[in-house]
This record gives sequence, structure tokens and C-alpha cells, in this order.
Amino acid sequence: MSFSPLIDELINALRCLPGVGPKSAQRMAFQLLQHRRDSAAKLAKTLERALEHVGQCNDCRTLTEQPLCEICANPRRNRALLCVVESPIDALAMETAGSFHGLYFVLHGKLSPIDGIGPAEIGITQLMERLQKEPVEELILATNATLEGEATAHYIADRARALSIRSTRIAHGVPLGGELEFVDGGTLSHALSGRTQI
Repeated sequence: MSFSPLIDELINALRCLPGVGPKSAQRMAFQLLQHRRDSAAKLAKTLERALEHVGQCNDCRTLTEQPLCEICANPRRNRALLCVVESPIDALAMETAGSFHGLYFVLHGKLSPIDGIGPAEIGITQLMERLQKEPVEELILATNATLEGEATAHYIADRARALSIRSTRIAHGVPLGGELEFVDGGTLSHALSGRTQI
């Protein structure tokens, strides 16, 4: 069954969200149109305002409405530590953990030559300029444990080494509370190679 052009357009627009397939998009569209018109209007206005006013922090490139985000503007943050992440949501995850008190740099992606994503597309030039200007002593590479994430971390570490900046990689491995029988081989291998003395 096909719907009116506007309903089809709304369903297709909702499919741009991660994890939203055709059926989920249909349910969302009909929920908003049938039962939640006030909420739908508020969502549309808020989204429009966010698109107009939210940009990137001048220093770390996370999403913010100000020239500098709250973290970069905070004088109590440790400016000698710079953590490189792939996306703003990764920086949020690090902040939620509550144990990191340095600054961030958000790549907005990872190196993927097959997809035409090189260093310029993910802001590595801007990162290197920042490393030359600021007193960074340690660069913490917190890219995801994927092939592209690892390649990105190694590329950045090589560039930082040329500037005599120490690079470290976050540990990956068995999750706290995880049982070995349920952990995949790649994760176990990574955990073994990153083991530490106790």
C-alpha cells in the first residue's frame, strides 16, 4: 500500500536515523501524525533551531552552540592531555565515565581510503596545527577498535611522533563483568596483547 506523497516523504526522512528501517519509520510517522501532533511540531521546530544554531567547537570540533564548548572553555581541564575520538558521542561516553579530565579532539570519522576518506576529510591537519600550538604532552587515541579505527590511530601516532608528542592507545579487551566463554576471539587476542602487570 502506498501513502500520500507527504507521508511517504516523512517516512523516508525518518529512515535517515541510525537503526530505523522502513517499518520503524512507518510507526514513527503515524505515531507523530495520529497521536502526537504537538510533539511533532515541537520536534520540527527544535530540529530546525538546532540545525541553524549548532556548529562545531573551534578547538575540539564537538557539537556546540558557542564558539568554544564547555569543556574547551573550562580552565580547570588538563591541557597537557588530548584525547582523540571519532565522534561527539564518543567524547560524551568518555565524559560520562568521569575519569578523564583533559581535552578532546573530534575527528568526525576515520580514515577509509576505499570510501575516499583521507586525513583532510577528518581534520587531521587541524589536529596537527593544534598539537604545534598547544602544550600537549600526551595524545590519547580513543578511536574504535575497527580496522579503520586502528589505522587512524596509527596514522595520527606517527604524525604526533614527528612532533615529539607521546601517543597512547586506550585499552580494548574483555569488558568488566564479562565471561571469557562469551568473548569473541579477536577481542581476546587484543586483550592478551594489551595485558599489564599486576
